[in-house]
Amino acid sequence: MSFQRTLSTGTPTGLPESDPPATPTGGMIARDRAARIAWEHEWLSPAATTSDRSRGREHPEEPHPFRTAFERDRDRILHSKAFRRLKHKTQVFLNPEGDHFVTRLTHTLAVAQVGRAIAVGLGLNEPLTEAICLGHDLGHSPFGHTGEEALSPYMVTLGAPLGEWQHAVQSLRIVDKLEPLNLTFETRDGIRGSSWRNDPPPRTAEGMACRFADRIAYLAHDAEDAMRAGVLTVDMVPDHVLAVFGEPGNWIDAMTTDLVVASSEAGEITMHDRQLQAFHDLRAFMFADVYLRDESRDHNVKAIRLIRGLVDHFAEQPDEIPPGYASPDDHPLQQAVDYVAGMSDSYALATHDRLHRPRGLY
Repeated sequence: MSFQRTLSTGTPTGLPESDPPATPTGGMIARDRAARIAWEHEWLSPAATTSDRSRGREHPEEPHPFRTAFERDRDRILHSKAFRRLKHKTQVFLNPEGDHFVTRLTHTLAVAQVGRAIAVGLGLNEPLTEAICLGHDLGHSPFGHTGEEALSPYMVTLGAPLGEWQHAVQSLRIVDKLEPLNLTFETRDGIRGSSWRNDPPPRTAEGMACRFADRIAYLAHDAEDAMRAGVLTVDMVPDHVLAVFGEPGNWIDAMTTDLVVASSEAGEITMHDRQLQAFHDLRAFMFADVYLRDESRDHNVKAIRLIRGLVDHFAEQPDEIPPGYASPDDHPLQQAVDYVAGMSDSYALATHDRLHRPRGLY
């Protein structure tokens, strides 16, 4: 067997008599921030957000010598305390038994992977997309969307503009105030707009990529979890959804592929009409047959009662809130909401047990 080496001209040749001298860096090339920005301008799509055109941070900073502004955002989110807490927060099933059920952390990582696949396929800014995806669920409450229902009445009392508690808004509150990361406008805007309920939608294509990636990831994995739990079977899924996306294990690839193709044709983040309709129909089906099914109501009522019990307690005793989990200059009720919303499922259960355990029992 013989081997050939290709010169920079692409012409196959035999092995040279001697290898070229090693470069001073031992073959490594230092790509500083300027080089990365130049690469963005050369290779990214016109719709992409280049890091040198960011609207900046609330508090200006000196640029990093190697990392772009969006890479710094991504890294700050990844190393935050709020990100680490996601590993013990529920996605759909409350306190599931088994190692393969999705948590907020594994969901977030899946969203980041789907978002990056979309960004690469469409020539968007990958670090910005990843930063938004990693930060989109930082503010999620314990016990999944049940926590949002439990906390919303307090937001009416506090006069919140939306009149309800939303995890995307809380995620932004975390990175802005509770664990201030001084992120760029584009990352913050993408986190705020990651929920489909929030208007206006994200102002960047990268933010829209995250909005779709979130829904793609949770529909696919939540369905698989529901089947694993015996709540759902394949034959219960609408026929036209299966006809469009195939079997559940293929949904992420099918949805992502169609989105990349359709978006490249349309010039905006979207899916083809048939796929988009099936996408929305699948979500409606999941809400009716999984998220809001009758069997889950008892668990949801208990979770709501627990969360509200914790909020009421800490609103009356704000001095019991550990430093760093709420802003001391806020209303005591806001402090309590922030603290309880940041709890993991297990910590909320343990705290409730500690507060309400009969005295003298231990």
